[in-house]
Amino acid sequence: MTNDLIQQLIDTGYLKTPEIIGAFKKIDRRDFVLPGIKEEAAANYPLSIGYGQTISQPLTVALMLELLGPKKGQKILDIGSGSGWTTALLAEIVGETGKIFGIERIQELKEFGENNAEKYDFVSSGRAIFTTGDGSKGLKKEAPFDRIHVGAAAAKVPPALLEQLNIGGKLIIPVGTTQQDLVLIEKVGKKEYKEKRFSGFTFVPLIEER
Repeated sequence: MTNDLIQQLIDTGYLKTPEIIGAFKKIDRRDFVLPGIKEEAAANYPLSIGYGQTISQPLTVALMLELLGPKKGQKILDIGSGSGWTTALLAEIVGETGKIFGIERIQELKEFGENNAEKYDFVSSGRAIFTTGDGSKGLKKEAPFDRIHVGAAAAKVPPALLEQLNIGGKLIIPVGTTQQDLVLIEKVGKKEYKEKRFSGFTFVPLIEER
């Protein structure tokens, strides 16, 4: 991704936090797209990564990360890890004391994302761990999480994700069928949540096991 696009996201207010801006500058989207479309990696739109999935639009990723507010040292679940780009951005933000768990339904994409993230030594260092599974069920064995990022749309918020949040933790997820709201949920008590919604988004669907 070019500095021009990053500056545009800053100027338009989508990128604000120094740590998130720093991650966007260091983690190059070109390293996470298919070989034939690397010249398009600097563009502000989604790109296909195969299997009916996409690497998200930079503007949308910037907005979601700013709303989620990841911090150094946190444990974060990234659902629908796909290309590995958002996982790697989060791994850069949480630093050496944090850990990111990427979960992907499609085995080939899990391997694609894992290999891409390893270009930054995130996998071999143990900072990013990729697994294959149904993201709607979360990752119970590693819970609770400080933050949960969901990069694919669900018809409703999966209860398992709410359960797997730390108190004080935040979840961001696109909810809806044809078009989605970005839903930001903060867990303020054992069964208490605060919710904000932002409308007008389109994501690939979260694939759930039947």
